[in-house]
Amino acid sequence: MKLKCIITDDEPMARKGIRGYIEKTDFLSLAGECETAIELNSLLKRESADVIFLDVEMPGLTGMEFLSSAVNLPKIIIVSAYEHYALKGYEMDVYDYLLKPVSYERFLKSVNKLFDEKQKEFSTVKKDYIFVKTDKKTKKIMLKDILFIESMENYILIYTSDSKETVYCTLKMIGENLLTTNFFQTHRSFIVNFDHIQAIEGNTIEIENHKIPISRNFKDDIYNKYIEGHFIVRNRKGRD
Repeated sequence: MKLKCIITDDEPMARKGIRGYIEKTDFLSLAGECETAIELNSLLKRESADVIFLDVEMPGLTGMEFLSSAVNLPKIIIVSAYEHYALKGYEMDVYDYLLKPVSYERFLKSVNKLFDEKQKEFSTVKKDYIFVKTDKKTKKIMLKDILFIESMENYILIYTSDSKETVYCTLKMIGENLLTTNFFQTHRSFIVNFDHIQAIEGNTIEIENHKIPISRNFKDDIYNKYIEGHFIVRNRKGRD
């Protein structure tokens, strides 16, 4: 598992320093760089991330103003030359606060802690349930109750018959834990629970009142691995 990072800082040398730290840390990958919080806001519409390294004093929109206005954000690690923003940052639920110039030792301490938390958060799959963080609390969801999971930019939606939970993580991250004999991916944005499939027509799976797409890349694999093995009765055209 790698954590996807975005750097946002109007100082080129500051971006270069954090970029170098990311490149030398094997469980981190760089998803993008921005000079302003306005650029960051646009980037998050098309790119997901696990953590943002955010400067505070930037032209146009400060880091704090961005945090006040944004929703569904990944973890935020503030990187600033000024200590006096620290209290305000923690009041806004930032993950960590790094003072410039940032040493690699201090950087590594922060991202090591985040990596460990992410692993625990999405690898806690037991025999019949999973724990996820949603709405600032950890919630237990029974695997048998999950209908399907949909990816929405930088978070996922977990659907059950009577709820829809919003969880900040990638489909790939949760898929690594759920892709068992009952769960399989049908599309780059969907994972479904085989037990809840009611019908398949063309490139669409029906689950309750939902229609889940099957992409061309996954169709053959789905039929070969999951569907064909569950046929009990075939019509004549379907016989070998």
